[in-house]
Amino acid sequence: MYLILGGVFIAALVACNLTFQKFFFWEPFTFLDFGSSENSSWYNITHYRFEISVGIIPYPVTFLITDIVSEIYGRRRSDLIVLVGLIASAFVLLIVWISGMVPATDFSPVTDDQFHHVFGSTIYSVGASMAAYLTAQFVDIRLFHFWKVKTNGKHLWLRNNFSTIPSQFLDTLVVLLVLCYFEAIPWTLFGPLLINGFLFKVILALFDTPFFYFFAWYFRKKFKLGPNEEIDF
Repeated sequence: MYLILGGVFIAALVACNLTFQKFFFWEPFTFLDFGSSENSSWYNITHYRFEISVGIIPYPVTFLITDIVSEIYGRRRSDLIVLVGLIASAFVLLIVWISGMVPATDFSPVTDDQFHHVFGSTIYSVGASMAAYLTAQFVDIRLFHFWKVKTNGKHLWLRNNFSTIPSQFLDTLVVLLVLCYFEAIPWTLFGPLLINGFLFKVILALFDTPFFYFFAWYFRKKFKLGPNEEIDF
């Protein structure tokens, strides 16, 4: 099970780094503004519009997995998954760099220009992601165990969200600072992307709480663990 969790963790992390250049919008909330308008209507409909990178979609999965591993296997095993994820990201970066250096054949479906257009900023993406990733994940793991000790192993929702949400803000902040510094993203987008990215991650963090409860229950039942026990291997 530990290997499966680690595999999904690495897959989600690599997917973030390779897909970050596409941005999408999402309007999940509709607000009624009860005031005057140009057409004299007694209310206006306002949509909150997220404009974020598709790379953000799989990223919260990594925090869910480190929380599950922290809960069942302990902090040392969570740290190990984070380090393995770092090595995997560096390896992917090396492969992308080599792939960009070798010339495309005349019959290649993807030309050199097309490849560089899609993956040209990957080095900045992975570099920013690795910096943010290491900072946020290690903070998440330590906050998780801090709350676990404080609550004596109770209140799963508290340590799940009170470790993930602050870490997600830190992650969003660091990755945008690095990307804007290297001009992969203009500074004018820093504020909107920070707010949208963090709010989107908060929504997903709250959404994954039932999944955390389920997997914690499942693994404790499977391995016959007590409320505060961890697998030591």
